Amino acid sequence: MRTIQGVGVSAGIAIGTVRVLAAADHAVERRVIDDPQAEMDRFRAARDMAVAQLKQLRDNVAAEFGENKAELFDAHRLMLQDPDYAGCVEGLIAQDKVNAEFAVKSVAEQFAAMFAAMDSSTMQARAADVEDVSRRVMNVLQGKRDSTAQDGSIQGDAVQNGTVQNGIAQNGESHIIFAQDLAPSETAQLDCAKVLGLVTAKGSANSHTAILARTMGLPAITGIGDAFDPTDDGHVAVIDGASGAVFVDPDEATLTECQRRKAEAEEHLSLLRKLKGKPTETKSGQRVHLYANISRPSDVAAVLANDAEGIGLFRSEFLYLEREDWPTEEFQFDAYRQVAQEMGDRPVIIRTLDIGADKQVDYFNLDHEDNPALGYRAIRICLTRPEIFKVQLRALLRTSTYGNIAIMLPMITSVQEVRDAKRILEEAKSELRGEHTDFNESIQIGVMIETPASVIMADELAAEVDFFSIGTNDLTQYTLACDRQTPSLERFADPHSPAVLRMIQMTIEAAHRHGIWCGICGELGADLSLIDTFLCLGIDELSVSPTSVLPLRNVIRNH
Repeated sequence: MRTIQGVGVSAGIAIGTVRVLAAADHAVERRVIDDPQAEMDRFRAARDMAVAQLKQLRDNVAAEFGENKAELFDAHRLMLQDPDYAGCVEGLIAQDKVNAEFAVKSVAEQFAAMFAAMDSSTMQARAADVEDVSRRVMNVLQGKRDSTAQDGSIQGDAVQNGTVQNGIAQNGESHIIFAQDLAPSETAQLDCAKVLGLVTAKGSANSHTAILARTMGLPAITGIGDAFDPTDDGHVAVIDGASGAVFVDPDEATLTECQRRKAEAEEHLSLLRKLKGKPTETKSGQRVHLYANISRPSDVAAVLANDAEGIGLFRSEFLYLEREDWPTEEFQFDAYRQVAQEMGDRPVIIRTLDIGADKQVDYFNLDHEDNPALGYRAIRICLTRPEIFKVQLRALLRTSTYGNIAIMLPMITSVQEVRDAKRILEEAKSELRGEHTDFNESIQIGVMIETPASVIMADELAAEVDFFSIGTNDLTQYTLACDRQTPSLERFADPHSPAVLRMIQMTIEAAHRHGIWCGICGELGADLSLIDTFLCLGIDELSVSPTSVLPLRNVIRNH
């Protein structure tokens, strides 16, 4: 048995025969040309053909996996149509009198190197995107077969020892695919019925290829590096997409254990699927609303797949964290609207900007703080920089006509903070009225209870808002005076502490005294050992990671 450790990017266990996909030959010869204008015309025609192929691929992906998963290929089309990209290619052709294939390859390498050198992991992932779209243009220029198949299977380059073509074995069996790397377009075209899992030498958890693997439900591991060995073709392997472990020619004990875990997971998943559409209700009739937490619009697919009743926490700060500059009102509006429309009538609670502490953004230009957890963060930034806050509030208000949207304020410690935030919200409403822009006049406002101060002031806060949501991660940190970013304090930062549980109890009781509902959106909400406690305390809602929804429903329905 040979054990390889990579990076798990899509959970699940796959057991099967390895098929190695040979890297495509993208060698390009540099040729001197006599007619630069004719060569530029060749490039433009090839680019237009590639754009058309991407449109077909986008439609295929949208039909199988949903519109939000097809957005990547809209971005790829825009990349090809970007004037800077085309200008660089045509400029190289005109200046150096080189053939279009060589110009495209050179510009792709230049752009990819630029993206790879950036600090942002999101921008680094674009290096693979620009290489992917450029390869598509080069394939057209070189007269290679279109890799976009109507049936969604890979076509073209992937052949190893005559045993694999179109991403599957010729005998129709399913396999675990090993490859140096897979472009996003290649991954999207894999036939899921013929692929058990993916292992690549290159790649990262943030890559579009990894995201697509998760969408397709394929166990996937990246980053095995030099351990990639083409001679593994035809050998039996086990991959664990959660831990990143790969076992080639597993011994009997390893194979038996992985088969047991795989069967157990499948049985559990089958059981949980039976709970879809069922109410989250105890045997005695106590009802709990079960929502999911998300960080970006692409997470909605997992919310719906796991049958969450709504989104209890949309961490809007990720729209800021994943950019190099301020997200505009239109950018935010588009993101919120996408989530609202996909969720339909289900509630979507969007937390306003929660930057600071462990979530830093360079372009905010925040001063260094010795103790940022107690510093300038979240609502404090919003109230002292209302020009930033109002942009977000306007986008949220505009979104409110597209779905069941609510606004949640983080890191509240006083009634005055809530009133100041509501005043800025009223200013945003007044502006939109003046612009004759529709919005929900009665949009709900809630606060996160995550400081001892907010617990103590819960009765007064409840009179100002429509709901509470307890952020147990920070509430534990501030109640126990333990920095949750310090590993050495982990033994002291006990979320099961009676002090924390009493804070939760006090919050729920205050909410109910004033006729508003109270939920939990922190990690503690998914703690199955505390479900009895939360039910006894009368919790109204739990918002957890999408994959925790059905296990929680199972426990609650059996209570």
